[in-house]
Amino acid sequence: MIPIVLVILLVPRVLFSTTHVAVISPQDPFLLIGSSLTATCTLSPELGVHASTLYWTLNGARVSSSAYSVVSPSVLSVTLHGLSGSQQRSGDNLVCHGADGRVLAGSCLYVGMPPEKPVNLTCWSRNTKDLSCRWSLGGQGETHVPTKYTLKYKLRWHGKEKECDNYSTGNERYSCYIPRNIALFTPYEIWVEATNQLGSATSDITTLDILDVVTTDPPANVQVNRVGELEDQLTVRWAIPPELKDILFQAKYQIRYRLEDSADWKLVDDVGNLTSCRLAGLQPGTVYFVQVRCNPVGIFGSRKAGIWSDWSHPTAASTPSSEQLQSGSCDPKSGEQNSTLRRELKQFFGWVRKHAYGCGGMSMKLYDQWRVWLQKSQKTRKQILQEDNS
Repeated sequence: MIPIVLVILLVPRVLFSTTHVAVISPQDPFLLIGSSLTATCTLSPELGVHASTLYWTLNGARVSSSAYSVVSPSVLSVTLHGLSGSQQRSGDNLVCHGADGRVLAGSCLYVGMPPEKPVNLTCWSRNTKDLSCRWSLGGQGETHVPTKYTLKYKLRWHGKEKECDNYSTGNERYSCYIPRNIALFTPYEIWVEATNQLGSATSDITTLDILDVVTTDPPANVQVNRVGELEDQLTVRWAIPPELKDILFQAKYQIRYRLEDSADWKLVDDVGNLTSCRLAGLQPGTVYFVQVRCNPVGIFGSRKAGIWSDWSHPTAASTPSSEQLQSGSCDPKSGEQNSTLRRELKQFFGWVRKHAYGCGGMSMKLYDQWRVWLQKSQKTRKQILQEDNS
C-alpha cells in the first residue's frame, strides 16, 4: 500500500485596509457667497507624516501658506475668507496634498445663494388638449449651486396637488409641458417652487381657465396671388388650422406684409374670421412677403380671446409692373437698371432649369417662388452676383 502524503501550501492572506490616509472636515459643505470657511485635514497615524509638511489647493491653485495652521502633528487647517460663487456645478475642489504632491483627501465646496422667487409665469394650451408653462428666474437667476425648479398645479376648488414632469431650459427661461388629462371649465392654480441647499422660494400663484389660454398652429396653406392685371393688389387665402376643426370656436385672423427688401411689416388687423383678404394700395412691380396668424376666440362659449399663434411661414408674390403691361416690349434699355434686369433674368433662368420641367412650368408664380428662394439664401445670392460680375 502506497502511503498518501498530503502537502498543505500556506498562502499568506493579503489584507486591504479601508482606512483613509486623511480626512477633510467639513465634507462637501454648502456655503453662502462671501462667507468664510475653516477646514481641517486629519492624517491617519499609519501615514507617519507630520501635518506641517502638507499643503492645500483650491481648484488646482495652491493656497497661500499664510492661511494654514498646524493644529496638531496630525491636523492641518486652512481658512478661506470671502468665498465667491462656485465656478462649477460639481463644486469647487478643496484638496489636501502631501509634500510630494500626492492627493491625500478632498472636499467639494458649494458656494452660492438661495434661489429668488421665479417670475413671469405664463401658460398656454394647444387645442385645449395640453398645457405648457414657462417662467423666468428671479433676480439675477444664477445661484451657483444646483437648484431644482418644480411646476405645481391643482384645480382651484378641488383636486390634489400635482407636479409637472417634462422640463426644458434655455437662456435663463424654464418651461414644462403637461401632455394630457387637462380639465375644462374649472380654473387651475399654477405656481413654481425653487429649492436648493441654501433656501427656497415660490412664485406668485397664477389662476387660469384653459379656455382662456388656447392657441393653435399657424394657418396652413397660405396662398398669395395677383388680382388679374391690377397692379396694386394681391389676394391672400389660407386654411383654418386643422386642430380647430374639431372644437366649437370662432377665430379671428391677422395679416402682415412687407416689401422684399424691407424689415418693416404692415399689419392688417380687421380681417375678422374670414379666410381670405385682398391687399390694396400696393406698389406695382414689387415683391411682397405675407404672413397670417390666428387667435381662437369664443371656444365653448368663453368670452375671452385666446392666444395668438405664431406667424405662418412667409409667402411671396409680386404685383404686375405698369410699364410691362403698357409696353409689352422686351427691348433692352441702357443704363444700370437694364444691367440689373439682365443679371436677375440670368439668375432666374438658371434657377428654372433646376426646379421646373418643360415650358409648361413657366409662370409668374414660379418667378415668385424664385424670389422667396433668393430671400432665404442671401449668401447664395451674393455668390451668384460675384460670379456674374467676374
